[in-house]
Order: sequence, then C-alpha cells, then structure tokens
Amino acid sequence: MALRPSRAVPRTLAEVASRAGASLRAADAVAAAQIAVTGATVDSRDVRPGDLFGAFTGLKVHGATFAAAAADAGAVAVLTDAAGAEVLAELGVSLPVLLAADARVAMGEAAALVYGDPSRELAFVGVTGTNGKTTTAYFIDNALAQVHERRGIMGTVELRIGEETIESPRTTVEAPVLHGLLARMREEGVTAAVTEVSSHAAALERIAGVDFSVAVFTNLQWDHLDFHGTMEEYLAAKAKLFAPGRARRGIVNVDDQWGRRLVETVQIPIETVSTHVDDPQDADWVVTEADIGLDGVGSRFSFTAPDGSVHRAFSPLPGLVNVSNAMVAIAAAHAAGVPLPHAIEGVATAHGVPGRMERVVERSDRDPLAIVDYAHTPDALTLALQGVRPITPGRLILIFGSDGDRDQGKRPVMGGIAADLADVIVLTDENPRSEEPAAIRTAIRAGIEQARPDLHDVHEVEPRVAAVEYGLRLGRPGDTVIVTGKGHEPTQEIAGVFHRYNDRDAYLQAQARIVAEREGRAVDPGVAATVTVHGPVTTPTSGREDRA
Repeated sequence: MALRPSRAVPRTLAEVASRAGASLRAADAVAAAQIAVTGATVDSRDVRPGDLFGAFTGLKVHGATFAAAAADAGAVAVLTDAAGAEVLAELGVSLPVLLAADARVAMGEAAALVYGDPSRELAFVGVTGTNGKTTTAYFIDNALAQVHERRGIMGTVELRIGEETIESPRTTVEAPVLHGLLARMREEGVTAAVTEVSSHAAALERIAGVDFSVAVFTNLQWDHLDFHGTMEEYLAAKAKLFAPGRARRGIVNVDDQWGRRLVETVQIPIETVSTHVDDPQDADWVVTEADIGLDGVGSRFSFTAPDGSVHRAFSPLPGLVNVSNAMVAIAAAHAAGVPLPHAIEGVATAHGVPGRMERVVERSDRDPLAIVDYAHTPDALTLALQGVRPITPGRLILIFGSDGDRDQGKRPVMGGIAADLADVIVLTDENPRSEEPAAIRTAIRAGIEQARPDLHDVHEVEPRVAAVEYGLRLGRPGDTVIVTGKGHEPTQEIAGVFHRYNDRDAYLQAQARIVAEREGRAVDPGVAATVTVHGPVTTPTSGREDRA
C-alpha cells in the first residue's frame, strides 16, 4: 500500500519555509527559494526525488547524520534544528537548509502544506488515552461507516485506506507519513478517518499540522512513566491533541480525575462523558444503566444525551470497560456529524477488534473459552479480569508477563492484580527486548507472592508460545483462559530481534494439537517448554481430565 498520494502539487521552498516558521539557508537563497518540493519524509530510506528531508535529535544519533543519503536519493532540502545544522556542516552536505527552533513542529506544518492540508477535507477523529484507544477507534470507524462509504483508519493494529490495509509500524506514524496517508485517502475517495494518538506521538509532535474534526480522550492510567516521568507530564502530552488550532472540538471521558483535570484546561468546545453507573459524574453524556451480558458477547446500556433524551445502546464486547468505550465512541461519532441513531447502530454492529477481548476458542462441552486481550497496564489488566469473571462459571486462568525496557515499577503491581483476580496464573514473557526475561518474571512474581504467599496455582512457563498452550491445556469447559499483554501484535521482541509471533495464532496451533490428540491423529510436538510450578495446584474435579 502506498503511504503517500500518487500526485502532489509542487510547493516552493519559500512557501514551505513560511508555513513551517523556518529560516532558509543556502549558498544562493534566491534560487533555493524557488526549488519545488513535492514530498516530505523523516526516513532517509523513504526519500523520493523532490522530497524535503526532516532531521531531528534521536535517541542515539541526530537525523542529520543521514542527510547525505537523503541527498543521494533526491531530497532537495533539509529541515532541521541548530544541532542538525552543525552536523550538516561537519558532513559537508550542501543542500538548502530550513532551520527551525522546533524542527518536529515545523516538519508537521511543512508536510501538511506539501500534501495540501488533507486533514481539513475529511471528518477526521483522533483518539488518545492510556487504554481503549484501539477499541474506541474501531467503534468510531463503524459508526462513521453509517454515513461514509469509504474510510481510513490508522493505529496500533493497521493502516487502512478503504479495503486496502497493511500492518502498522507504531500507534501513530510520523507527521509526514500521517499527512501523506491522509492525502492518499483523499485521492482514493475517503471522506472520514480515525487515528489513534499515543502520548509519545503527541510529545514528539507527530500530529503537528493536523486539523482534527474531533479529539477524543478515553482515560489516563499508569503507563509510560519511563518516558514522561510523572502523570502530570503524561497528561500534558495528551492535552496537546486538544490545543486550539489542532482540534475543532473534543469528547472527554471524565470517569477519572485526569479527564476532569483535562476539561479544566482545554480551550476548545468540549462535551464530557460519564460511564460509571456506580460513580456518575456531572457530564453531557451519562450512562445511567448497564447490563453486562452473561453470554460473554456484549453488554446493553442506557444513556442520557446532552439534550436530555434517553437512549438504549449495545457494546459488542464484554465488560464495563467496553460500555465506556462504546459510549465515548457514540459521542465522538455524533460530534463528527453522524446522526445519533446511526452512531448507536454503528457501534452496536462493530466487528471484533483484533486482540481486544478477542474470542479465539469458544466454550464447548470439552473446551474452555479462550480470549486474547491487549491489557498491559495495571488498570487494563484489572478491567480485563473483572470483565471476564461474570462470564466464567469455572476458573479464570491468566497467561501474562510484562514488557522489558519499559516502566519497571508496574511489574510487581500487575503481579498482585493477577494474584487477586485470577484463579490460575501462567507467568511468561511478553516483549523482553534487551532485558533478561527471567529478571522480568522475578519482579512480577514478587508481586504475586505478596498477595499469594504460597504461590498457589502459579505456573511459570517459557517460551510464550508454550505458555499459551500450557494455559489452554489447563482449562476445563467452564473455565476462561485469557492471555494478555500483546493482543494483536504480530511479533515478539527478544534481545533486539523481532520474531514472528501472535497470541491468537498460538491458541489456534495449540487447539489443533489438542483436537488431533483427542481424535488419535499424529500430533506436531510443538515447542519445548520450561515449566516451573511454584506452589500447590488445585486439581479440578470435573471437566477434561485428558487435558491436565
């Protein structure tokens, strides 16, 4: 899938500099001002002839280090900061330079201009928050589908234009890619789009130059403090989506204190949403009743709209957390121009969201219900386990771990949550990255042990693919097996190497082996597992004894 339009209207370098608020430096500034710019990128490997190359300070090296390669590929100018200009001089790169105090903001504005400000021509919704971004975005997309035939979506799972889709490299792409994708959408007849906006993206100005029709806030919970430092700084990053000139109006969930604090500071028109029936807030949209379905499929709820009218709605995913996501999505779609009855219907009929309470193996007289969920923060894990408990007649079996090279403080906290809310724990690896996997598991296990000193029904299994099969084999017909932390992710990062891996696929492969065993067919042995049982084990008295 092409990530930029097939055609672009050339802009002069002088026009780009003016929009970006940058000064033009070149040996012949008069001639350089008339250079035609037809594209923009911050990746030297993606440069096409006529591109503006953006070079910023990186985690390891400055992007200006790659300017010579960009020039060889056809870049006509470099947009950078003072540090980048020094690097360019040291390397002898002779391209014209656009010098900006904040090169990231400038690059977003430049890309918006080069691609014709496509966000202004779409019903464009941006969704931010710690948890629920992906689910809410997919709900909004299906609500928009009621009045927009062709749509686009950009987020954690995929980049999609109409029916064309590719795996997403990150939650929110870099600003030039974002504007290029929007321009491609416009070229393909798309009239509405949704993007997830991560806090990293907001902090790093990946949404610079965008004009959002509606900005959406779901919640703020403990995560990414290794990057932001404090919850206050984390909120400040999220608030960038709601800046005047960035978004025309906002929808803010005020269930938590951070949403309420955001409302106090935002200077654009805002509608507030309250979704907790047991702790209602003063808001424009208020959920007044929620009936959590025991079939595990979804939940019905009632809400009051800003005009005082009362409506019935349905969330297609189980748990109160998805009542919240559905309510926020309805309000957001309505704010984006979808008539309220159509918004309600669109959310109710949304298809399953990859890796979000995704049912992979259905409960039967021989099988447990097996679910994949992306929950990777303390609050998300709590909500996921609480969400499936009412639909679990038997034991709740949790398979989980925690990321490496990320906030280490949440590891024992998540261990404690698992010990409190799950009956059986299968502790495994998530994305260890550069850390020693055993050290991550030890930190989680310390939290488990605080809440469950005898480590009863705690199993430690590696690798993850074997842990998924182990957990599934523990399950009996009344049990629910849930694997959390990776959701839709198609890879697992171990020691800097990305291995193809997906939790859903792991379940299906394991189930195929179990069925083959059951039918007496030859069985692929699967992956060898290292298993440690840390405490006494409860043996179920009924169910599939052949699966112990």
